Amino acid sequence: MKLNAGIVTSKLAETKEFYTKMLNFGVTFENEFYLLLHTPNQEAEISFLLPNHPSQQPLFQQPFQSQGVYLTIEVADVDSIYQELKKKGVDIKIDIRNEAWGDRHFAIKDPNGVGIDIVKYSPPIKD
Repeated sequence: MKLNAGIVTSKLAETKEFYTKMLNFGVTFENEFYLLLHTPNQEAEISFLLPNHPSQQPLFQQPFQSQGVYLTIEVADVDSIYQELKKKGVDIKIDIRNEAWGDRHFAIKDPNGVGIDIVKYSPPIKD
């Protein structure tokens, strides 16, 4: 089984530019109403679909309302990704930090308002 999350949005061009230029995603497939992107290692995909497109059933026509969804991207070196995104001018929404449960992470937002948590998982710190 493979999961591909999808977001219905009118911002296909902005979304493609953000994910490919800022996060180094690749384009798996695109046409005038659909965009399928993959992570740099091609282990995961995410799709974006224009709202109210006549080719789609009503279930897939309502646009995302920019709240209630987040993505987590696990990386090997969160600090270098953080520095790279800062240099690219990406607005950091939650500054890089260590959590008691072991995560080192920071957060950004995509053009659709989706929160993206970029994280390096580590074992919790024991006292």
